[in-house]
Amino acid sequence: MADTTSKLSKITSIGLLSLVTLFMGLIAGFLVGLKPKLLAMALIAGMSLLCFFTYFETTVIGLLILRTSLDIFSDFRLPAAFGLGMIVLTLLYVLVQLLTRQPVKTDGLWWFLILWLAFQALWVILLPLGGLGLDGSYLSSALREWIRLFAWLMVYLLVMQLKGRVPPEQMMTLLFWGLAIPLALASLQLLIPSALPERFLYQGGGAFEAGTRINGSLGHPNTFTSFLYLFIGLSYWKQRHAQFRTRWLWVLGAVVMFFVATKALFGLMMLTVFLFCILVPRMNAVNVLGAIALLTLVLGLFASTEFGQERLSSIAETPLLNPDMDIWKAILLSQGDGNSFNWRLSQWHYLLTQWQNHPWLGFGLGLGKYISTNGLEPHNDYVRALVEGGIIGFTSFLTFIGAQAIRLLQLIRRSAPNSAQQDLSFTLLALLAGLSVGMITENIWTHTTYFFYWFTVFAVAGWDWKTQNQEEDYA
Repeated sequence: MADTTSKLSKITSIGLLSLVTLFMGLIAGFLVGLKPKLLAMALIAGMSLLCFFTYFETTVIGLLILRTSLDIFSDFRLPAAFGLGMIVLTLLYVLVQLLTRQPVKTDGLWWFLILWLAFQALWVILLPLGGLGLDGSYLSSALREWIRLFAWLMVYLLVMQLKGRVPPEQMMTLLFWGLAIPLALASLQLLIPSALPERFLYQGGGAFEAGTRINGSLGHPNTFTSFLYLFIGLSYWKQRHAQFRTRWLWVLGAVVMFFVATKALFGLMMLTVFLFCILVPRMNAVNVLGAIALLTLVLGLFASTEFGQERLSSIAETPLLNPDMDIWKAILLSQGDGNSFNWRLSQWHYLLTQWQNHPWLGFGLGLGKYISTNGLEPHNDYVRALVEGGIIGFTSFLTFIGAQAIRLLQLIRRSAPNSAQQDLSFTLLALLAGLSVGMITENIWTHTTYFFYWFTVFAVAGWDWKTQNQEEDYA
């Protein structure tokens, strides 16, 4: 009976692929007469589809690694096309699995998040109906934001399908190849920036001049910062459980060096919170000294440059450290003092004033920058959630973060004590805590590459890992 079912599944798969091939052939014939470039794009898509179903594991991992190289081509809409492609591939895979009566692997968190995403569609629907602060002319922007979030959950679902096909330790090691292109380009930005085209250099903004910060291949230094922050945590975890720990210590050191070179103050804040969360349950002399040494190294490197010194000294001219300056004075001075934190206070004050006009449902998904007087993002993800979604949307945003924290606590409790899986879950929880703090002064919600990798690692953390302490190493 099992053999008969297997044969029927194979026959069904072959039939579906044949129909897809026939359909693509008809499209190719049409495109030849319409536009040759479209034919080339169709052929590339067809080859990708063939590789996806023929070499599933390799293609999925390759696509995840490729994602870190696309942001510098945002002008050509490659990141958006990539996100749509991942959605289409995932849905096709699920469809084939269902038609061939094969299991589709999910978990409780994914179902919760997909329901959460369906709830976010409320703001897309209400926008053209006049139920929000903005009107239907912004529908395309709101829909684009919803699709971006949908792509994150499709990545989560797609990586879940690798469960049982790729060992989790090996999967985590392979993800480090995603650092190759960003770090290679960041090295050139540090060493020979004049030899690079403008496309591969951060052109600055506000108080920053072109070439003063590195962004790797991720478009903006702050996006690069959050991406490196994730890999600092993963390198730390890998160094604790790999057989060749010295090798991973060098990887950690390299990532930290580039992390400092982004010159992002919010990154230092996130790293401090991460180290604190890592230390609290493991309070011993070695861990404390290690954390102090790492934080001292980061702060020392950051303050060793004139730019870093200016950034640190600017904090003294904010209400945080200056008792003679209140919030209102900082807002008044923000127009001319060049202090990015005071500028943020002014930005938040204006946005919160506008939010009061639509307190319950806000202005619409992904539309925070259209409310600002300068057309920039809020630089505070909590203010963004409140302005875009109102009190209801803000509550759903906190629920989104809280659900992930609860899931990680469940994995920590269910995993074998001192196992790699338990430690990975705990590391992700510490990273989430730091990220939540970083969201106070940065647009981390817009860092798509970070969340592609975050949900990839999150899915792997929920796989079936080995329960024994001695685990097979792949590095």
